[in-house]
Amino acid sequence: MNEQILKVDKVEICTESFGNPENPAVLLIMGAMSSLDWWDEDFCISLAEQGRFVIRYDHRDLGRSTTYTPGTSNYTITDLADDAIGVLDAYSIEQVHIVGMSLGGMIGQILALRYPERICSLTLIASSVFGTEMEKLPPMDQCILDYHSKSSSIDWSNREEVVHYLAGGWKTLSGAKLYEQERVYKLAEREADRAKQLPSRFNHALLQGGDQYYDRSNEISIPALIIHGTEDPALPYEHGLALAKAIPHAKLITLDGTGHEIHSEDWEQMIKSIVEISS
Repeated sequence: MNEQILKVDKVEICTESFGNPENPAVLLIMGAMSSLDWWDEDFCISLAEQGRFVIRYDHRDLGRSTTYTPGTSNYTITDLADDAIGVLDAYSIEQVHIVGMSLGGMIGQILALRYPERICSLTLIASSVFGTEMEKLPPMDQCILDYHSKSSSIDWSNREEVVHYLAGGWKTLSGAKLYEQERVYKLAEREADRAKQLPSRFNHALLQGGDQYYDRSNEISIPALIIHGTEDPALPYEHGLALAKAIPHAKLITLDGTGHEIHSEDWEQMIKSIVEISS
């Protein structure tokens, strides 16, 4: 693993890479309020061992990237897409295969429309259609919103309390498969130890923009893979079905019992599918 803090259009973006830079590049884009840590290191290594150059990175307001005052809005979703291109430029990567989780999948759709010459394929995990179509689909489970509504009472200087909160947040996203408590707590500990300013994560709730790319998924012509769990409480399975229908010729892989997560039981199938679409 190789960490770099990159200067991308006046902001700092923290990246970590795995594998041989001469191999086809895969950029992993995580979801809202989620640092690069939630792309499990072993997942990244396994993908790199399949002949891919893998990059994961912290969005703004997460991990070791630039953070802003909590409760402020300083960028749009299009800016986050441009951050991804800035990462590629810094690594001198002309073309890339995108793997986006949740919000990362929506950023991936913007990238495919905004920079079609740079994006070779899209793998969209637990994501949804970017646009007004999403409003017609089943909403997020209320228990997730209720859990995060208590965040104002967290003592962010108390590491144990913070780790418990971060791990608990992922538990609300789990499906019918066994909750991987030990693994999730280790990832939560790493995020807590790396983060510059954890409360800034909630600025993602204020994220707007990208209107010019609404409801244009049908214009995406590159190979696209949709991976979605049947027990996703954040973006229910219907979102994956809608996304597979919206993007021409997209392939849908259904993960029975999986929630809004990258469960280790699914890694082998996910990695095999990512390698296939990026070949």
